[in-house]
Amino acid sequence: MTLFEFLEPAFMQRALLAALVVGLCAPLVGIFLVQRRLSLMGDGLGHIALTGVALGFLLQTNPVATAVIVASIGAIVVELIRAYGKTSGDVALAVLFYGGIAGGVLLIGLSSKKSNVNLLSYLFGSLTTVSRFDIALIVALALAIFVATMMLKKPLFALCHDSEFAQVSGIPVKLLSMLLAVMTAVTVTIAMRVVGLLLVSALMIIPVATAQQISKSFSGTRILSAAIGAFGAVSGVITSFYFDLAPGALIVVIVIFLFISSIGFSSYTRRRSLRLQVR
Repeated sequence: MTLFEFLEPAFMQRALLAALVVGLCAPLVGIFLVQRRLSLMGDGLGHIALTGVALGFLLQTNPVATAVIVASIGAIVVELIRAYGKTSGDVALAVLFYGGIAGGVLLIGLSSKKSNVNLLSYLFGSLTTVSRFDIALIVALALAIFVATMMLKKPLFALCHDSEFAQVSGIPVKLLSMLLAVMTAVTVTIAMRVVGLLLVSALMIIPVATAQQISKSFSGTRILSAAIGAFGAVSGVITSFYFDLAPGALIVVIVIFLFISSIGFSSYTRRRSLRLQVR
């Protein structure tokens, strides 16, 4: 057994590339959701993406592509409800949760009559089945999200920090909120092959929460959370190869462990700083 044996299989090369890209990308969107207190939005869009996956099976086309489209439409609908309806944000997300599950179950029931549907690989992730088309789509969409978050970093920060001030400053708050929702939907769908629709929000939120325990600036949190996400994703894939474990679940367990460790580290540094001040 060689040290880099995990790089020899072609499916592992694709799996590692997908994990690295998603691990870097997911926290870059997740940090804005955390700032806006919309941490559960990824879960809601994950459920609506289930309808997109089922639609892909029904139409006998690539489920990732249909999930991107359906989840993006769902994200826009939620933002329209939040902006123009009398329904609060959490109620809109609840409708998204249940509507996505119901739509997915109904379409899966129809598509199972046409093909052998393996829904578990999308619910919990299945890196070993990532195709070249999936890789191309994941990399292209992740690159688009990275460019968008870099170009819109300042207005998105203003939106998440104080939306009323951002609107007074001339920032198109509603349009920007809708764009953030669409970026979240795209991130959810490209990450579902890595950690699965039921766990995707963890890779978006937990690395950000971990970085916040250590970093004192927004920029530092962005960089550190992306590094934590990439490390957790890649290390989870490599570990799953040697111990034959579910990579999606293992990735989430690793980032949770890092989060708990960061709390301990942050608490230790605060106590040490207080002792030094007393002296």
